[in-house]
Amino acid sequence: MSGGNLVVSFKASPFPYAAVAIASYTKKTEVNYDESASGLTFTFEGTQITTEEDAVKALAKAGGLAEDSVKTPAYFTLARSLTTTTAIPEIIASLDSLDNHLAYRTFLVGHDITAADWIVWGVLKGNLRLVGLLKNNQHQHLLRWFNHLESLESTQAALTGLADAKASKARLNQKTASSFAMGLQNAKEGEVVTRFPPEPSGYLHIGHAKAAILNEYFAKMYNGKMIVRFDDTNPSKERSEFEETIVEDLDLLDIKPDKVTHTSDYFDQIYELAIKIIKIGKAYADDTEQAQMREERGQGIASRRRDATIEENLSRFEEMTKGTEEGVRWCLRAKMSVDNPNKAMRDPVIYRCNLDPHHRTGSKWKVYPTYDFACPVVDALEGVTHALRTIEYRDRNPQYHWVIEALGLRSVNIWDFSRLSFIYTFLSKRKLRWFVDQGLVSGWDDPRFPTVRGIRRRGMTVEALTQFMLSQGPSQAIVSLEWDSIWALNKKVIDPIAPRFWAVLKTKTVPVTIQDGPPEPVVKTLPKHKKNADVGEKKTVYTSNILIDQEDALSFEDNEEVTLMDWGNAIVRSKTTDGTGTITALTMELNLDGDFRKTKKITWLAQPTPAHPLVDATLIDYDYLITKKKLEESDDVKDFVTPVTEFREDALADANVRELERGDIIQFERRGYYIFDGVADRGGPRQTWEFIRIPDGRAAGLASKAGTEGKAAAVASAAGRTAVIGVDRYGVTPADTKMYGVDAVVGADGPDVANATKMYKVERVYDA
Repeated sequence: MSGGNLVVSFKASPFPYAAVAIASYTKKTEVNYDESASGLTFTFEGTQITTEEDAVKALAKAGGLAEDSVKTPAYFTLARSLTTTTAIPEIIASLDSLDNHLAYRTFLVGHDITAADWIVWGVLKGNLRLVGLLKNNQHQHLLRWFNHLESLESTQAALTGLADAKASKARLNQKTASSFAMGLQNAKEGEVVTRFPPEPSGYLHIGHAKAAILNEYFAKMYNGKMIVRFDDTNPSKERSEFEETIVEDLDLLDIKPDKVTHTSDYFDQIYELAIKIIKIGKAYADDTEQAQMREERGQGIASRRRDATIEENLSRFEEMTKGTEEGVRWCLRAKMSVDNPNKAMRDPVIYRCNLDPHHRTGSKWKVYPTYDFACPVVDALEGVTHALRTIEYRDRNPQYHWVIEALGLRSVNIWDFSRLSFIYTFLSKRKLRWFVDQGLVSGWDDPRFPTVRGIRRRGMTVEALTQFMLSQGPSQAIVSLEWDSIWALNKKVIDPIAPRFWAVLKTKTVPVTIQDGPPEPVVKTLPKHKKNADVGEKKTVYTSNILIDQEDALSFEDNEEVTLMDWGNAIVRSKTTDGTGTITALTMELNLDGDFRKTKKITWLAQPTPAHPLVDATLIDYDYLITKKKLEESDDVKDFVTPVTEFREDALADANVRELERGDIIQFERRGYYIFDGVADRGGPRQTWEFIRIPDGRAAGLASKAGTEGKAAAVASAAGRTAVIGVDRYGVTPADTKMYGVDAVVGADGPDVANATKMYKVERVYDA
């Protein structure tokens, strides 16, 4: 590393990805993260540079990159324009130009990487909207180039340096060298082998997703291989159908392993190594009762069988192997330590009897290795170079290395990462199964579940999930994360490519007569996304009779001018209401030349006719399944079940939604983002298109709707949007709201404010 010094803040926006990446690529400077830095500062050979462009040029020159051509300045100009352009058509045009240029080229200028490549790559990397458009598979050559630069080991090191700095909240002069970052220790290009070892006893959840994504990420980073190995060492829990579901879950994450194996493929070799470890005096058979063994290990007391002879141990292990009445009383323990401060090292069990038939090997085996013995053995046998483990295994890492050293196997590097935890979320298979068994959810793919298929069904994209996992970096902090960050990231991915449609609530529609509207329906073709023509086109019907939402109608003043989206301005000429104040009809007059800059923007639908029908739709939203942010081990999940967690609203939707396929993501404008969940049959010819609302990261949408009045809410019909909880102390019935009811903090009689203020007295508005 040369003597340069590049100082940036990890909070910089836009972040100078190009400068940091080329610094790592050329190895001509250290990268130091200073949270208080106001911008980029690059000190090199006595010169101080404060712009990213100049820093990239200086590093390219110092690194001896290919000489720039006369075309290079054009790419710097293009990079500047991409940072400021907001119009999607202009952005698409720039991406098209780059894609065409790279159709027969590996790099932008010449035959090697230059400053031009890094400056353009940095701009694309720093803009989630651009990344989202790029991932839309419309620019294959540009995407290939982008992925190549990002996959370079130096780039990955730089990106993880940034993630590490964020995780540790780097302060002034705290260095995160681009040479380490999130790279693997002792990793060699083309030789790295990682593995993801799920137990085939359930569905993958978001915690598993992090492990799987990181394993594939590192394998690709070093042009290595990733193995998916089913840890099938407990025949009492495992079933072959779970292997199929796990493969499906990985497919939902776009993870394609290079090889799929089973621990059971190595049962013969593991068994021979168990014999070996007995013969070298590093394991013994033990028949101590489980409770007593736990107590002895806790107190550092040696088992009475610890000093048995090798012959005695081999004989007892043979009885275990046969599954005899005598053999099932015994287990095999590694002879590591009696009183090591790390209790994981206190003679752990490495083999035990199980007479249940195995779903792959049948009744061949009566003894099975524990995970702690099988894992290091099979890692070594399969050529795994790096074992990624959550920090909950940290105390067992010495145990892992002990097994490898005791048996003389090839060493394996261990890379720890933090376990994922979210508020109002539990990952325990037992607790998840309880919700399924109680019928509180529709299945393991329920959108309320933290399973891979659950969060994908709710609209989480692989792109957002991957970016979020990698943004955690090598942090090992144990924290309960908020869901808002990952859903906000997801919104940035889907917003540029989600087609726009309209919907109105069926029970709250207001018919509107447009006095000077078209005498016959007129159908026009409009873009599905005003800022991205590549999303496609839709048909919009214009008639003299339309429908709008009651909520919008209530907000109109007499003769107010409003804007009917995709049509123009209209003036409210008359209202009809019933005895409750509900608006039952409106009359409007078009004013298409009106100024729309200060008007309310209203979505609408043409009233349905046989020739132009609307679509029956159901809009579905969910609450958290539990009312407590973090369940403790001693908590009984039954005590914290949210009474009502599904909210359905019947709606009428734009007829264009008929073209959607299950899993398509859209936006109902002014309502939010939704994922199409399929067509539900409601009996007879009636069908309804069901849409699940995708959280967008805003606090209001993510706040738990559970509360102390949950039991009252539970008796309300689940088909209703909300449950109204009583009447307030002023005799006012609350308006429909997602918010739960709470008791007044000052009690039923109100606060005692006598002598509490110098303010003059006024009459209460409620007494008027």
